[in-house]
Amino acid sequence: MRDAGNELDCDVLVIGGGPAGSTAATLLARRGRTVLLLEKDRHPRFHIGESLLPCNLPIFDTLGVMEKVRALGVVKHGADFESGDGYQTFHFRRALGDSPPHAFQVKREDFDAMLFAHARENGVDAREGVKVESVALGGIGNVVAQATDADGAPLTVRAKYVIDASGRDTLLGSALKIKHRNPSHQSAAIFAHFTGVERRPGEDAGNISIYNFAHGWSWFIPLPDGIMSVGCVCWPEYLKQRRGRNEEFLLATLDSMPDAARRMKNATMVSEVRVTGNYSYSCERMAGPGWIMAGDAFAFVDPVFSSGVYLAMHGATQAAGVVDAALAEPAREAALQRAFARRIRRGIRVFSWFIYRFNSPVMRGLFASPRNVWRVEDGVISMLAGDVFDSGPVRLRLALFKAIYAIGGLLMLPRFVRDLANRRRQARYRFSGGNTPVDPC
Repeated sequence: MRDAGNELDCDVLVIGGGPAGSTAATLLARRGRTVLLLEKDRHPRFHIGESLLPCNLPIFDTLGVMEKVRALGVVKHGADFESGDGYQTFHFRRALGDSPPHAFQVKREDFDAMLFAHARENGVDAREGVKVESVALGGIGNVVAQATDADGAPLTVRAKYVIDASGRDTLLGSALKIKHRNPSHQSAAIFAHFTGVERRPGEDAGNISIYNFAHGWSWFIPLPDGIMSVGCVCWPEYLKQRRGRNEEFLLATLDSMPDAARRMKNATMVSEVRVTGNYSYSCERMAGPGWIMAGDAFAFVDPVFSSGVYLAMHGATQAAGVVDAALAEPAREAALQRAFARRIRRGIRVFSWFIYRFNSPVMRGLFASPRNVWRVEDGVISMLAGDVFDSGPVRLRLALFKAIYAIGGLLMLPRFVRDLANRRRQARYRFSGGNTPVDPC
């Protein structure tokens, strides 16, 4: 890498030092490419998305960070969904195929910092506090980026290729005006960390727990050091009702779910309450001459199935292969990018189909009382494990699940119409600061 003070030359510029950026940078450096990884913030920095999937584990093995993740995390054997008589637990060991039987829950600030440092250990020029302001795209070998370091000094980067792993900043998506909010699914989240939250017993102590309420769903994610990440994903119109302190709104929302409220009885908040809104979006395309996107830079959907980090790291792994091959044989770039886009979109579609329907009465009923006829339930567990790209048996079971859902939807159509009318009526309410919405009329 040529370094001339405020000018740098490299093979690949990676924008964003989260899981996607650090993964792609590490893999490209191992293939002999000179890689510059720029992160606008400094590690450790808070980030949501603390629940990992079993299909993350083979990527950890490839990167050589499995033991580092194990030291940072809490073992997660499955996912708990509230049902009428307690919990319906989907244990990952029942998944079809070869996905690992467990995953981890991690504090993202520690996890991301570890991956970033690991990239540096593998020969990446990884720099923090450097914000990329703009990128001029001229095809392979003709990428020029303008950046600013923490002291405000300018930096010009000339690269053969650029990977946008900038997360929700979606640097290229915004610059190219190809980023769009997802009209099919808009949601918002409010969340915090707590101590003293009751954990599930035995081997399920590390599971993520999901609870439904009238306006969305909530998560309980066990983290190291006795911390529990607790949050609620809500329809935006519900979140807009809040008045006063965010803490009161979050606790009142949790109090509307009896079992969640029971687990929170002795809880103490140990972080600020954070709110993020309308975060479902996607870009029209994820690659072009001399550039490619990975992770949230391309798209993000509701986190109910904890797919974000896995999709980011899987996409980054695939993107690194595309970039390396395109640099070696530029004539193959377009074909490589098309295959990459088809693969990533396929995985996102699988998760999205479930996510867009998760709060429907039919889906709630199926997750609360699943039946394993023809191993359909095991196929759903495979999806929860992250097996959404290659497995034919999984795709077959998910197709059967969709058929079951469609039949259930026809049977429950009257209830769906009634629930939709109730939601529209409740959207007129405002939050009173307690447990009961108050009609302003």
